[in-house]
Amino acid sequence: MIASLKAEEQSQLQLVEREDIDDEEDLFEAIDKLIAQGINAGDVKKLQDAGIYTCNGLMMHTKKHLTGIKGLSEAKVDKICEAAEKIVNFGYITGSDALLRRKSVIRITTGSQALDELLGGGIETLSITEAFGEFRSGKTQLAHTLCVSTQLPTNMHGGNGKVAYIDTEGTFRPDRIIPIAERFGMDPGAVLDNIIYARAYTYEHQYNLLLGLAAKMSEEPFRLLIVDSVIALFRVDFTGRGELADRQQKLAQMLSRLTKIAEEYNVAVYMTNQVIADPGGGVFISDPKKPAGGHVLAHAATIRLMFRKGKGEQRVCKIFDAPNLPEAEAISFSAYVINPLGSFFLVSAAS
Repeated sequence: MIASLKAEEQSQLQLVEREDIDDEEDLFEAIDKLIAQGINAGDVKKLQDAGIYTCNGLMMHTKKHLTGIKGLSEAKVDKICEAAEKIVNFGYITGSDALLRRKSVIRITTGSQALDELLGGGIETLSITEAFGEFRSGKTQLAHTLCVSTQLPTNMHGGNGKVAYIDTEGTFRPDRIIPIAERFGMDPGAVLDNIIYARAYTYEHQYNLLLGLAAKMSEEPFRLLIVDSVIALFRVDFTGRGELADRQQKLAQMLSRLTKIAEEYNVAVYMTNQVIADPGGGVFISDPKKPAGGHVLAHAATIRLMFRKGKGEQRVCKIFDAPNLPEAEAISFSAYVINPLGSFFLVSAAS
């Protein structure tokens, strides 16, 4: 009875929060606004068919790409870009304005106080958080927890939004979401309804799923995109050194798309990554493994988290790279448990 009352209170909180968000200034400008600038409605429809639903997103594409859209000539593209520039400012801004923009960043709780402290408050929107580590180190478990915590109201350190989950390894388990939702005092059915899920089988399919997200994110309040894992299909579809350059180029395009989604719709991108053996690691390195994807993936990720197995059933999460966070670690009490009860504790931090 008490649990159901708590669930009702939280759902009411979410409704109130959702109404408040609707009244706020839009975070992005809809592509339809181009019509008021003299752009033909038919040309706007062509942009939407190509997966471009906002003026912000339009300005993230090159003119070469836009002229590749059937029915759009160079003259039309020039006119469209000029109209978009009147709506969206993509030029220089002051540092004060940049600071003001950063206030739109939402930090989504991981369900663990120690992990939140490690991340400066949680997983950030407007950026990509990468978690890499060997199998059974806790990356996917954190993804499942974020599926639930993202739907909490912002005053409870959630994102008050929906979740998109792209699964490349077949590891998503909706039944795992149920106990996590119950720990947060949320209705498991409602939580699952707010998660859209897709299973990708090739790197091309994975990219097309990202393109298809534009329409959904322009209409509904999404706050998290999970890709688990980002590299798996590339390691399967490209083999040998002869295809390495092509693989890295396609991977860069995929990561560029993820970055644009994060910045265009103010969502957090959480992607998991695999590790590869590093024979050159030397005998003095206890765990000679490094993240897959090379420099292309390293430069794309804003925050990189390294997950590894600790003593016995412990799991360790370490800040591997971040622009504004100190190097630190958090250790779990038991394996496979990343939940709102705080199963991680902070063990070290560098100044």
